[in-house]
Amino acid sequence: MLKILKRRARRIAVGSGAAAGIVLGAPLLAAAAPAQASVPVEPYATVISQNGVNERQYPSTDSSVVGILQYADQVGLRCKVRAQNIADNNVWYLLLDEQTWISARYVVQTGTVPYCKDLQQNRLTYSPEAADARG
Repeated sequence: MLKILKRRARRIAVGSGAAAGIVLGAPLLAAAAPAQASVPVEPYATVISQNGVNERQYPSTDSSVVGILQYADQVGLRCKVRAQNIADNNVWYLLLDEQTWISARYVVQTGTVPYCKDLQQNRLTYSPEAADARG
């Protein structure tokens, strides 16, 4: 639960802002800045489900729910895979800042999301140690 609250606080903090400056040794002055919508770096997803969307440990509804994104939340996306089909949509996104998955059925994607298989692999993936390892 604490993880969800921290994430929600981080999203709220990103959307707020104020301008501050120091003028020739004068005290710190804070001026109200116009409200600016903070948009995550592309690619990102915006939740369109009124009920929100579950963040899952793996790309499947059989997987544990580890968090919840609320309606209109925006989150960065790392990559996508084809997995369990949810209402005629089998795409799942891996979140950028978390090791969790969301179904594409409940979000709108902005930007191009690469397939996870196309991202650079861990340096141990093709190492001699990994090739000889058992289990």
